[in-house]
Amino acid sequence: MNTNEIICELRKKKGMSQEELAGKVFVTRQAVSRWENGETVPNTETLKLLSNVFNVSINTLLGSPRQLICQCCGMPLDDSIIGRDRDGTLNENYCKWCYADGEYTYSDMDDLIDVCVKHMAKEGFSEEQARTYMKQSLPQLDYWKSRFETGGDSKFEAFKKQLVDEINNLGVREMPKVDKLNALVGAYVNLSYPLPGGMNAKFLDDGKTYLGTQLETGKGDGRCFGVLACEEFILVCTYAEGGENPELLLYKRR
Repeated sequence: MNTNEIICELRKKKGMSQEELAGKVFVTRQAVSRWENGETVPNTETLKLLSNVFNVSINTLLGSPRQLICQCCGMPLDDSIIGRDRDGTLNENYCKWCYADGEYTYSDMDDLIDVCVKHMAKEGFSEEQARTYMKQSLPQLDYWKSRFETGGDSKFEAFKKQLVDEINNLGVREMPKVDKLNALVGAYVNLSYPLPGGMNAKFLDDGKTYLGTQLETGKGDGRCFGVLACEEFILVCTYAEGGENPELLLYKRR
């Protein structure tokens, strides 16, 4: 099925009119009509909103062009087992057993392998075969790559603590203290920031995993602070719900 057919089918399953759907994703009824007629396709931010409304992944909305795989354990993903961010948004990079409510379950690869080996043994693998396969395949996944790039578990945790200290020492006005950072894939946090002169710019690599967090502003205006960091830089921004109206506050090379 194409995106237009999928949106139409999901809307009807929800018992929603085009106007009702438009209201939930902040567009006009005519925009929804154009999607369903195949004239246009929702932009990235609207796809995120549609994903929340229909409780399906963006991959599903686009007709499943990619085979999603958990970037922690390697399990093939479908919408029923995809993990969720703290705000309930589906995170297409992880399964619900490795990542839930914005928290990662595993920080030690051997702990994950021990769990996976037990399940694989039920499917005809010997323990030795399962353990060998997992030790070869897990280091190729984004979650573990990011840990190994910073020198393994102990060095990775030390690196995160160093980043937290650097971020808190920046003195960003009214930003709450950062206590912890989570792994975030660039494609899902790569906002387009307006620059002087009317230009827009993105600063992240969609395929790279960063460390970051979201913090409430405390003003009751619905905006949040977003913090992202890696070996090369620290970025601080604010944005409204769904990443709308982002404002770049700080971009500092490390």
